[in-house]
Amino acid sequence: MTAVALPPRAGTASRSSRPFAGTGVLWRLALRRDRIMLPVWALALGGSYASVVSSLSSLYGTAAERADLARSMNANSSLRALYGPAFSDSPGGLTAWRMVAFGATLAAVLSLVVVVRHTREEEETGRQELLSSAMVGRRAPLTAALLTALTAQAALAAVTAAGLVASGVPGRGSVALALSVAGVGALFACTAAIAAQFTESARAAKGITAAVIGAAYVLKAAGDATSDDGSAVSTWLSPIGWAENVRPYASERWWVLGLLAAAVGVQAVLAYALAGRRDVGLSFLPARPGPARGGLGTAGALARRLQRGSVLGWLAGFLVTGVVFGGMADGAADLVSGNSGAREIFQRMGGHAGLTDAFLSAITGMLGMVTALFVVASVLRLHGEETSQRAEPLLANAVGRLRWAAGHLVVAFAGSAAVLLAGGAGMAVGYGHRPGPVVGAALVQLPAVWALGGLTVLLYGAAPKAAPAAWGVAGLALALGWIGPVLNLPQWVLDLSPFGQLPKLPGAAMDWTPVLVLTGVAAALVAAGLTALRRRDLSC
Repeated sequence: MTAVALPPRAGTASRSSRPFAGTGVLWRLALRRDRIMLPVWALALGGSYASVVSSLSSLYGTAAERADLARSMNANSSLRALYGPAFSDSPGGLTAWRMVAFGATLAAVLSLVVVVRHTREEEETGRQELLSSAMVGRRAPLTAALLTALTAQAALAAVTAAGLVASGVPGRGSVALALSVAGVGALFACTAAIAAQFTESARAAKGITAAVIGAAYVLKAAGDATSDDGSAVSTWLSPIGWAENVRPYASERWWVLGLLAAAVGVQAVLAYALAGRRDVGLSFLPARPGPARGGLGTAGALARRLQRGSVLGWLAGFLVTGVVFGGMADGAADLVSGNSGAREIFQRMGGHAGLTDAFLSAITGMLGMVTALFVVASVLRLHGEETSQRAEPLLANAVGRLRWAAGHLVVAFAGSAAVLLAGGAGMAVGYGHRPGPVVGAALVQLPAVWALGGLTVLLYGAAPKAAPAAWGVAGLALALGWIGPVLNLPQWVLDLSPFGQLPKLPGAAMDWTPVLVLTGVAAALVAAGLTALRRRDLSC
């Protein structure tokens, strides 16, 4: 029989000779998919810097007040660990002190979400394999994802610099601040690209990158706690520490931006090298096969197994955060005691006049608002299981929808209670006084957290395509509670958040009415969401 040479599959030769073919199309597709998320992030985060300049200028109107603030901050190791040292007492310098580490961390989180979404998530759902069978080069998906993240960081830098210049601070320092924050975001975009090569799961890739971001912040905090000039070794081991060492508005160190650029280049080369050595859908660390005989007998056990890592990470993070903020309580009260504007902000956030109690109340409120992000993510795991087609085979067996959903909801609602308990316990340890009232102040946030979790269940059950909107609701509650008092918003606006209805503990009298009402609202929302879930088709 005569051998017949079959022609190569259409596009095969093109892909081998043109590894970046189709990059522009994939980039435009990614920008279209993120057309809402990216502008919101850029405007919200970039615009916050200008509002901080305005707030600091009104609170500390004289050079003497700003100099005293900078000295007090640099003398407090806990505040240095949280924010970093203040290199200048100008309005711009104080804004850099307050926002660079915070903004760089959020920029890194933005890159994490974007890159993993357009690389590992695409492979996990099988869409990337379909695209790769067409005229798409081998390196095009990774390039498009990185270009999307860099576009987001460029937009963030532009909004940040423009807002700062418009607020009246020097343009040179504004550009340095914007580039330092965006540079950290670009660096962690490459970190996320590397993590996506090592794991078959988008969730694991996000977890690895988030752990690296957390480690970078911890290194920066440890170094800043021991040094008031940013010179500690551990500070220089952290990209977030590099950002603060650019020193915007304080004899800028432009060469540090070169260090960030070099690190971006090295990580990008590594990401491309790894991506070129594996097949689509596979990874360098494949998932371990399970035991021959399964040990998970119920849907609840499966839910706990799936979310175990996330819960443990939140517990550890809140415990450490609670210890840090608890240790700051007395020092923070002393720091603002001489400034009426700053004292008024703490009192509005905390709900009463005693500065220490107001600070503790404000921080426990913040822990509650951040816990709302946990409960939303945990509830939306149902949505992820459904859209990835993992729920349908499970429900085809003797597992009802309510039992399946209940397993994840128990993790979400009980886990949020455990997370807040860890945060309250950490604050009690750090503060060293009145452990009962401090832990109680943290736990009283639960009804508001559960109400937002109940809303997420309702959105998922009744309108699954709108379920991600729960992130926006939780983010709005966080903004109202944390930034609203600084911007001096009317009280009725602050009360739109469920957290605005809760008693301000410790220090205030316990009021059970809003606690019981919000708990009832949460239960009603969950019941309505589960009822809607029973009546609709899956993946609809």
